[in-house]
Amino acid sequence: MSKAQDSKKEAKKEPAKTMKEKKEAKKVKKEEHKR
Repeated sequence: MSKAQDSKKEAKKEPAKTMKEKKEAKKVKKEEHKR
């Protein structure tokens, strides 16, 4: 429960950054899968 609340707090703090980071992570994962 505390984990969900923490993530929500961070998302409210910097939504743009979190979204950008998520996109980057997805890209990296896709690249790894290709190999």
